[in-house]
Amino acid sequence: MLTVILGIGLCVLDSTMVTLALPGIVRDLRIGEADGVWLVNAYQLSILVLLLPLSMVGDLFGYRRVYLTGVALFALASAGSVVASGLAQLTVARALQGAGAAGLFAVNAALVRLIYPAQLLGRGIAINSAVVAVTSVAGPALAALILSLGTWPWLFALNIPFALLVLLLGWRSLPPNRSPRPAGARVPWLDAVLNAAMFLLLFLGVQRLVPQAHRPYAPGLALGLVALGVLVGIVYVRRQRRQAVPLLPVDLLAIPVFRLSMLTSVAAFSAQTLASVALPFLLLEGLQRSPGEAGWVLAAWPLGTVLTAPLAGRLIGRHPSGLLGGIGLGLLACGLLVLALLPAHPSAPALAWRLALCGAGFGLFQSPNNHTIVTSAPAHRTGGAAGMLGTARLTGQSLGALVIGALYGLWAGQAAQVPSLALLIAAALAVAGSAVSFLRLREQVRG
Repeated sequence: MLTVILGIGLCVLDSTMVTLALPGIVRDLRIGEADGVWLVNAYQLSILVLLLPLSMVGDLFGYRRVYLTGVALFALASAGSVVASGLAQLTVARALQGAGAAGLFAVNAALVRLIYPAQLLGRGIAINSAVVAVTSVAGPALAALILSLGTWPWLFALNIPFALLVLLLGWRSLPPNRSPRPAGARVPWLDAVLNAAMFLLLFLGVQRLVPQAHRPYAPGLALGLVALGVLVGIVYVRRQRRQAVPLLPVDLLAIPVFRLSMLTSVAAFSAQTLASVALPFLLLEGLQRSPGEAGWVLAAWPLGTVLTAPLAGRLIGRHPSGLLGGIGLGLLACGLLVLALLPAHPSAPALAWRLALCGAGFGLFQSPNNHTIVTSAPAHRTGGAAGMLGTARLTGQSLGALVIGALYGLWAGQAAQVPSLALLIAAALAVAGSAVSFLRLREQVRG
C-alpha cells in the first residue's frame, strides 16, 4: 500500500507544483502566458485520453505492469523536463509525464482492491483519498519552498528519486491480478484512437467556447470541434456496445448504482474545482489577505477531509454509500453557501470553520463513493472501474474549470463578484450531487 500511496501522491504533487511555477517558466523560456498554459493542458490531456485504454490494458495484462511502466515513464519524462530548453521540448516532456501518470491513475483503485481484503477495502480507499487531499494542498507550499531555494527545473528533478523509490518498492511488493485474462480478449486499437479523438475534440472545443483576452473569439470553430467530438463519440459508443470487453465501460454504466455513483462524482468534483479556483481570488483579492494567511486558511479544507476520511472508512459497509455521499455533499453545499455569503470582514477562524466544513463533507462523500464505483464492478473489470473513477474526476474538474473560466470571461468588468458567484454555483452542484447520491439508496437496498 505504501507503493500505491507514494505513486499517487507523486502525481498529485507534480500537477499542483507546476501550476505555481508557470510564471517563472514563462519568463525563463520567453514565451507568452497562453503558451505556458499548454504545459498544464499537455499533462491533463495525456491523462484524459490514456486513462481508459490503460485501465483495459491493466485488466488484460496486469495492473502491476501498467503501474510500474507508468512510474518508469514518469521518471524519464521528469528528467526530460529538467533539461528542456524550449517550449516544444518541455511540452512533449509534460505530455509524457501525463502518460506516465495515466498509468498510475488508471490502475490505482484496482491495486487497492487487490491489496486489501474485502472487509478492510473501505479503509484502504479512505487512506488513498486522504493522501490525495494532503498532497493537493502540500503541492503549492512545497513548490514555493523549492522555488525560494532554486529554479523551476528542480521541481521536476525532485520527482526522479521518489519515482525510482516507487519503482523499486512496486517491483518487490505489488501483487499480480487475481482474475485470469478473458479468452480472446485484446486491446482494441481503433477504439483507443476513437477514445483519444473524442476527448481531444471535446476538450479543445469546449475550451475555445470560453472567451479569452489573448486570442480572437471564434465560436464557429469551437462549436465545430464540439460537434465533431460528439459525432466521433456516437460512433465510438456504438462500437463499444458490440464489444465483449468494451474500452469505454458501457457494461459497467449499465449497472444503475455504478452510473449514479459516476454522476455523483462528476457533480462533486465540479463543485470542488470551482471552489478551489475561486477561493484564492476571494481571499487574496476580495478580502485582501496575505499569501501566507491565505495558505494557512485554505489548509482547513484538506484538514477537514483528512480528519473525516478515517471515519468514512469505518462507516463503509455499515451504511449505504448513497446515504453517506448524500449527507457529505449536503455538508459541502452548506459550507460553500456560507463561504459565498461571507460578511464583509470575516476573521481567519470564521473562514477556517467554513472551509473545514467543506472538507469534512467532501471527505465523507469521497471514500464511500469511490468504494461503490470500484466494488460494483466484477473483479475482472476492476481496471475499467478504476479508469472510470479517474474519468469522472477529470470530467468534473474540466467542467468546473470551464464554468469559472466562462464566468471570468463574461464578467470581465466585475471580476470581484466572480468568486462569490462561483461558490454559489458550486453549492448548487453539490446539492445536485447529493440528490443523485440519495437516488442510489433504492438500488443499494435492492442489492
